[in-house]
Amino acid sequence: MKIKYAVGVDLGGTKIKIGIVTEKGKIVKKISIPTLANEGPDKSIGQIKKGISAVLKGNKNLISGIGIGSPGVVSLKKGTVENPPNLIGWKKVHLGKIISKEFSIPTFVENDANAAAIGELIYGAGKDLNSFIMVTLGTGVGGGIIYNKKLFRGDTGAAGEIGHTTIDQNGPKCNCGSYGCLEFYLGNNYIIKNVKLKLENNKDSKIFSLTENNFKNLSPQIIHEASLQGDEFSKNIIKDLGNTLGHGLASIVNVLDICNIIIGGGVSGFGRPLFNATRDSLKSRVLTSLQPRIKVFQASLKNNAGIKGASSLVFYD
Repeated sequence: MKIKYAVGVDLGGTKIKIGIVTEKGKIVKKISIPTLANEGPDKSIGQIKKGISAVLKGNKNLISGIGIGSPGVVSLKKGTVENPPNLIGWKKVHLGKIISKEFSIPTFVENDANAAAIGELIYGAGKDLNSFIMVTLGTGVGGGIIYNKKLFRGDTGAAGEIGHTTIDQNGPKCNCGSYGCLEFYLGNNYIIKNVKLKLENNKDSKIFSLTENNFKNLSPQIIHEASLQGDEFSKNIIKDLGNTLGHGLASIVNVLDICNIIIGGGVSGFGRPLFNATRDSLKSRVLTSLQPRIKVFQASLKNNAGIKGASSLVFYD
């Protein structure tokens, strides 16, 4: 039986991850390059082309198609991406047409969190679940809804934008244009900014030594490492993030009656403390009848969810 291959592209606000993936979900080649999001769509699209060219070198004839997971509202039929919050200048970009024309390979575009949800459904933590809510925590906060083994996209493809649900009507303005969005409190940039401010009153935190007193080195990984070394400040930061996520998810769970939550993306690397805090916060806020059914899982594909999910667009409806 001939093995089928696809290129999966995970377009993030900071990095673009690109890989060649088999129909069974095995990644045989993978690279990561900067998105250069602040330089506008032409520059970022150039980076996508550069990365695809790199993985295709010597392999183009094996490829059945290219799948792209992108932030923003995505039209499956048109392959357009509209107003992704963390990509500067992207109003409406015909990404599918651009990439298909460049490489003469069929190209499919889906919202990045939707693609990650499909990846977990087919290859990962969602294989044995009929329905779940997928949350991706990274530069932004994405979401995907799987109901009865199918992706729920809504009327225009915008369903599942969990990061842009309002948790504080008087909160700060988000990149999407609204106020008090969940993404503002859980995105990488906010986490780093918030930790820097709070460190002024927590001079004994292990973060100082781990960053060598240079906060340019501060990252979620550093915060995680400090927490593993017993740093109470870092533990509380992670717990607060879980509480906020649970708060944001509660209304969604109440509306959808879906109680399985899968958390992926780089920030999910905080692990059990984050998941426990999310579950406890969520249970305290959902309808009483739903509380016993709440379950929180870590995405098993981890940082490969976006690539595998995007590649699956080539193979699956």
